[in-house]
Amino acid sequence: MSEHIIKATGRSVEGKGASRRLRRADMIPAIVYGGKAAPQPIKLEHEPIWLASQHEWFYASLLNLEIDGKVEQVLLRDLQRHPYKQQIRHLDFQRVDANEALRTRVQLHFVNQEKSPAGKTGGVVVMHELTEVEISCLPKNLPEAIEVDLGNLAVGGVVHLSDLKLPAGVELPALKLGKEHDVAVVVAKHGKEEAVDSAAPTAAEVPATKATKKDDAK
Repeated sequence: MSEHIIKATGRSVEGKGASRRLRRADMIPAIVYGGKAAPQPIKLEHEPIWLASQHEWFYASLLNLEIDGKVEQVLLRDLQRHPYKQQIRHLDFQRVDANEALRTRVQLHFVNQEKSPAGKTGGVVVMHELTEVEISCLPKNLPEAIEVDLGNLAVGGVVHLSDLKLPAGVELPALKLGKEHDVAVVVAKHGKEEAVDSAAPTAAEVPATKATKKDDAK
């Protein structure tokens, strides 16, 4: 069982008006769906959910959702925030079957970068091309994050998806789609290479207005 418990209450009144009233009362409208049960509208207290939302586990861990005293395991699937207020406006949770593989995205944690040959070399930029990946696993094997050890990253080195050390029972669905999906996760290169990539436009890229003025001067 997950150690993270989220408490909620069922609600029978739906609609925009009902949701507005809940938000004014510092509650969050939400819904639970999936599995063999029908979707269930629920409501949650805003403050504990806001505090939970500041932690990574809230987005990538199995949650014990307690609804009116009954507990079921879920994953957070969607979170809607107010555009400028510190307010969560709506949540979607998906029920989890312990015997069925699930697909979700988890964060990548990069460690030992500063100890690597690339990290110790001046002028080298270590670029994190991905910060999260989609995984497939049984609920019991779901990691909160995947650690990427960059201790041996050399100058010019590249870490691909296939180089990641995955926890037991965890797979990367992208790797089953072919070699072209084995994309770079981390790239270490000299900063001057970036400068070359962003060089000044060629003659063909000079705006037509400039070329016209030159012709007029002849």
